[in-house]
Amino acid sequence: MNRLKCTIAYDGTSFSGYQIQPSKRTVQLELESALAKMHKGEHIRVFASGRTDATVHAYGQVIHFDSPLSIAGKQWKRALNSLLPDDIIIRSVEQVDSNFHARFDVVSKEYRYKLSIHPDQDVFKRNYLYHFPYELDYISIEEGITYLIGTQDFTSFCAAKTEVNDKIRTIYDINIIKENDEVIFCFTGNGFLYNMVRILMGTLLEVGQGKLKPYQVKEILEKKDRSYAGKTAPGHGLYLWKVTYDN
Repeated sequence: MNRLKCTIAYDGTSFSGYQIQPSKRTVQLELESALAKMHKGEHIRVFASGRTDATVHAYGQVIHFDSPLSIAGKQWKRALNSLLPDDIIIRSVEQVDSNFHARFDVVSKEYRYKLSIHPDQDVFKRNYLYHFPYELDYISIEEGITYLIGTQDFTSFCAAKTEVNDKIRTIYDINIIKENDEVIFCFTGNGFLYNMVRILMGTLLEVGQGKLKPYQVKEILEKKDRSYAGKTAPGHGLYLWKVTYDN
């Protein structure tokens, strides 16, 4: 049995998220359907570094699966891409040690959230950037970010229905990149809770608009209550950008 690790990208617009759900189109469903065709109908389960929600995109999602087939990496890539729909692409395939796990071996993840700050919405980018044509105070946002860096309890910044009990996570860095009429927020951490990046983003936007003072970000963290944080930013501006492993 061979264990294969794949880096994949997908346009989340037409998906109900990554994970298989009854009667819904998901990324995992499409991946496993393609693998079933290659394995004469045998179900091959795919494991991912993490889930993404409906409309959320990925540039560097990582998956792994086991297969009895002995195929070179380039041939795997070509074969899978020929079977997958146009909104999923296999970027790379490599054989890895049988102990490798796409989820449990993650060292860090980078998510990017993309804003369009142009006064008018671009009809061709409406599914890929959150249109936010309002003035933002980036100095205040940068100050608010300082309270988020480090290892902390992020209960206030995850969906109330989050199932995991341990809500302590480490954020290593949050950078802001400005490119013409686009602004990209880069979040790097050891892991993120359900809706965490989108809630962080919504909160920082409220800081940038003066609806919250930068120091209130620290107070929100200390409350450990979702109701004190900002709105959840829309999914279509979010990208799972990169997943890092020890090797």
